Order: sequence, then C-alpha cells, then structure tokens
Amino acid sequence: MIPTQKQRQRAFMPCALACLSLWSTLSVADAGMRQPTEIREPCRHVVPERQALFGDLHVHTSYSFDSYLSSQRRDPWDAYGYARGEPITLPDANGEQSIVARIGRPLDFAAVTDHAEFLGQIDVCTMDARKLGYWWPHCAMTRAQGLWPQLLAAHWWTRLGGQLEVPPQKSFACKLSDCDAAELNAWGSIQQAAEAHYDRSAACTFTTFVGYEYTEAFDQKNMHRNVIFRNANVPERPVSVYDTYEKGFPDLWQKLRERCINAGTGCDVLSIPHNPNLSGGLMFRDPRTVQELEDRLFFEPVVELIQHKGASECRFDRLRGLGLDTVDEACDFEQIPADNLNMMGTIQGEVLTERAREVPLELFAPRNMVRNALKAGLQLEDTLGSNPFRLGFIGSTDTHSAAPGGAEENNYPGHLGRRDAEYANVQDHFYSNPGGLAVVWAEENSRDSVFEAIRRRETYATSGTRPLVRFFAGSYPSDMCEDPDMLSNAYAQGVPMGGHVQTPTEELRFLVVAGKDTGTERYPGTDLQRVQVVKGWVDRDGAARERVFDIAGDADNGATVDPHSCAPVGEGLKQSCVVWQDPDFNATEDAFYYVRVLENPTCRWSTLQCQAAGVNPLSTACAAQAEAATARAQAQGASGDVYGRCCLAAAEEPFYSPVIQERAWSSPIWVSGRSGL
Repeated sequence: MIPTQKQRQRAFMPCALACLSLWSTLSVADAGMRQPTEIREPCRHVVPERQALFGDLHVHTSYSFDSYLSSQRRDPWDAYGYARGEPITLPDANGEQSIVARIGRPLDFAAVTDHAEFLGQIDVCTMDARKLGYWWPHCAMTRAQGLWPQLLAAHWWTRLGGQLEVPPQKSFACKLSDCDAAELNAWGSIQQAAEAHYDRSAACTFTTFVGYEYTEAFDQKNMHRNVIFRNANVPERPVSVYDTYEKGFPDLWQKLRERCINAGTGCDVLSIPHNPNLSGGLMFRDPRTVQELEDRLFFEPVVELIQHKGASECRFDRLRGLGLDTVDEACDFEQIPADNLNMMGTIQGEVLTERAREVPLELFAPRNMVRNALKAGLQLEDTLGSNPFRLGFIGSTDTHSAAPGGAEENNYPGHLGRRDAEYANVQDHFYSNPGGLAVVWAEENSRDSVFEAIRRRETYATSGTRPLVRFFAGSYPSDMCEDPDMLSNAYAQGVPMGGHVQTPTEELRFLVVAGKDTGTERYPGTDLQRVQVVKGWVDRDGAARERVFDIAGDADNGATVDPHSCAPVGEGLKQSCVVWQDPDFNATEDAFYYVRVLENPTCRWSTLQCQAAGVNPLSTACAAQAEAATARAQAQGASGDVYGRCCLAAAEEPFYSPVIQERAWSSPIWVSGRSGL
C-alpha cells in the first residue's frame, strides 16, 4: 500500500532559510568536481552544498547579422560589461544611439553566442572600408540607417543562411574579400572578450564561456543550438550550417566530436537547443540512428525552456479551454502564436506573412513543447532502451542588443536593436517577452564548476526573476525540513534536480525548497503564489500521461495588481519547504517529476510600457488613450497603429494577458520503474 502523502510547509523556517542562502560548509557525498581543466586561482568562496548562480547563455552582439543590421553596435566586450552591471548605449526606434541601458542586478556568468554562419561575412561587411567586399551592395544595405534597406538585407542574409528555399551559400562579398580570414578574426575576438572578462582571481566574481550559435532553420523551422565550450581550448573555427547543410544538427554533433571532444586538446563542449516552440515539430524527432541517440544524450543535457521568442514548456488555449496534450491552464504563459521563425514578421504594426499567424492546436506539433517531448522520451525508452529526451532546463534571453540577463519586465529596452526599441517594442514585438535566466547549482563560480552543473542537469530556468528552487528525490523522512543538516542529507540519501532514481521504492519522497526573489531596494521581489510538482509517466498500457500537483501555497490567495500603478496587491509565500510523496506513485512505472514555482500576479512588460506612454491596458479608457498615444508617436516619425495592441482584451486572446505570473522550472528528476537506464 502506498503510504499517505506527507508534507511539511514552513513560511519562515530557519533551516529552509539557511539552506536557501547556502552559506553552509557541510560536506556532500557527491560534491566532488572533476579535475580542473584550466589554470586559475582557486575560488575563495566554495560551497560544497552548491550555490545558485544566475546567468545567460544566449547573447548576440554586433557580430551577428540580425543585430548589426538593426543599428546595434555593441560588441562582445560591451555585452560582458552589461552583464557585470556596466551601462551600454543602444539604438532608439530611429536607429540613433541614444538609449542608455543597464541591468538591474549583475549576472554571475554569461556567454556571447553570435551566429557562426556569418561571423566572417559580417566582419567583411562592417569592419574595414579598405576591403573591396565592404562595398558590395548587400553589405551597404546591412550598414544602412533606413529601416526598409535593413529589412531587405535581413531577408538576403536569411536566404544566404539556407533558411528559405535555397541551400546555404556565402555572400558575393566573399569573392571580393577573404571571409575565411575574417571569420578567424571574429572568432578570435570572441575568445579574447571572454578571456578579458573572466575573473580568474580567487574572488571568482564573474564567469564567461566561449560559444556561438549554430543557426539551422530550413524553411524557417528552428533547429538552432548554442554551442558552449568548457574552457579556452576551442576549435580553430565554429561549426556552421555551411559545414552540415543536409545532414543537419546530427552532423553538428559529429563534427564537435571530431574537432573538440576527440581532438586531444582538452576541448569539451555542450550544445543547447532553444525554441522548440518554433521548430515545426522537428527539434525532438525520434532518433534515426543509435549514434544520433547517443550524441543527443551526450551533447544536449539541457534545453532552453524560455527566452525572448516564447516559452516552450507546454501550451494551453484559454479561448478554447483546450491544451496541447494537457489540461494545465498555466500553460498559456508567453506563448508565440506561430510555430516557426516567421513569428517576427510584423513591421509597423502589420503582419507581413501568413506564416506569422496563429497555428491551431490541431496543427501544432506536440513535441514543440518540452513537456510532451519528455513524455515521448519515456515511451521511446521502452523500445530503444534509452531515453533520448532526458533534458534539464535553463532559460536565457536571446538578446540581439548585447544585453545578457536583460530579462526584467520593468527594465526592458528590447532585444532586437532599433526593431523593438521604444514604441516599436509594443507595436511589432508585442508577443515576445524579455526572456529568462539560466540558474545552476555549482560549488563555485568557475568555468569547470558551472559547466559540470549543466552537464549533470542541476539547473533550473526562470522567466527573468530570481527565486531560489531546490528539488531532491530519495528515501527521506517526512520531517526532513526540520533537519539542521537537510542539504547534506538530501544529497547523501538521494539525487538533486536533473538526477535519476533507478530502483524506486514505495518510500520515495521529494524534498522541495523554494524562496521568493528578494529583489532590490528599488524593486522588491514578488511573493510566491504556489509551488507545484509536474509529473509525467507511462502507464501499464504504454500511454503517456501527466498531472500537476499543488504542494504549497494557494491559487486563490487574493493577490492581484493595482490597475492604475501596477503595484502588487496582497501577499503570498516567502519561503516554503515541503516533503512530498506522490499519492499515485507506482514503483513499476517510468516517470519524471519537476517543480514549477508560480509568483503572485505582476504586470507584463507590455503593460508597463503601454502605461508609460499614457495607455493603460487595465482601463476602460484604453482605446481612446491608445489613439492619442499613437497620434503623438506618429508626430515623432512612427508609422501605422503603434499602441492599439495595448488594448487587446485578455478574454478574447488564447494566450496573452496584461498581467502575468513569473515562474521558475526545475530540471526534472527521472524515476525508472520498468526500463532502468
């Protein structure tokens, strides 16, 4: 008989507070890191029970075509400076360098990941007027100040990258100048910027990673991966779609093995897929070969669950009361209507391509959503012997404005240079969002320690705020939250998020500890509304199922926002510690569990920016306010309906709401009842 569910919730528990602040110095049975792979001073602050480090592993600078042609001129050095708290200057909606942006709280780690395909070509087009290729018309359009020449240049680059109907090919500028040499120059600069900002001193204040984005997107179906190297030992050149083309992302993995893992240089690497929501169902296909299965498991321990172009956890249409293989109503969060990269095809308020329109649930591929891919992985494990989709979670921004970590709703300058600066953000990128953050539980803030945390999936994603979340599974006592040695015993007697329980017993329990984002003096953090456990499993008939459990907090706690000021109203949880047992647990079934933490309601970035323009989405006078604000914007050079979207009615929208609930998602813990590894 399955034991009765036990849970212990404490709003202000001394042990939980101590464990969340992570200043303990107790030992952990499995805390030992691998041998260091780099030469550096030992970190002064080392936490055996691991500390939460916040970062961004998806960052574009002026070295990326779609950043530069959006009048964005900040380079990798500037991006790392922004991540560390320094101000940068960004373009306004007219392309003038006039907006000063600064992150509210510095990050702990970051990686610049410019598009590999165009590093050399953009270098030729933008860096040296003495080169003949610099004057090729496409290059001149890329450097143009006018919006429409820039957009035409973007279409041209997209075509050259193989994202439309033709194979990838390099610009004619490369026949006029040496793009291969220019690629080496840009790649070297990326490495130099990462080294210049990496704190190798004992203070260990900031960690950088050398990386790039592999940009495969045939027919605008997103297969992009961010390639992150463990240390300074990296290949001579990045792998791009010019190298892989028809073989696609599996060939990326093979070339990373050849040029990095097996090169004998000390090189180590991960690839991190992002935006499966825009992949047309292709990101998480069934493995076609044993090699593809093994490579996916080796190279891709985590997925970017949320970023600028939407959330990819799950999907629920409020208007229809229907989900994509789910009944979870919280899955309406930051959903992009389309299922491909044409979602960015809105210019001056007009949707210019039908492929940017909403895709009905019946035509939306289930595996575009990661939760469905996780369930499919359990089913595939029964037939393949291995689960190809054992994916942990991170978030990032995908900023193209050299603004890593710029995921604050109340401090959001946009992520696409002039294209979403000022009023253009609301006008053309209303369904986008500021992105998320990657959080790792690491012993210290060094490359080796952060990289190892990602590899073992001891990570979680947030939608931009900074709550603390810990998640363990093991044979824990029901009063574990009261144990003064809670963390060390949690590691010793079980596994953390990202782990795998292979021989579960009926005594399996989960330890869930969560704490609100403390925020800053100017912007205090928001209380937590609920702590949930999301379960997916395969039943005895081989069917994939899911269920969401509320284990702490209250969905009806009365919290809301002031409709005039957007100030939070009401209270929620500050801290929570729960020892939870699945009431439906079956030790013979394969399953995964992850934690989702929902904050109390707050105003979305678009609501704040609309209100700043004198348009209140929460007011009955919104339409008249929007008309007046649009007239003011047009008088200053804007075209089209600028602020009309501010007044969209949430009751008439499948996903959008002017008030949101920020959240965090832990990496799953897998429980193998039938198939083991």
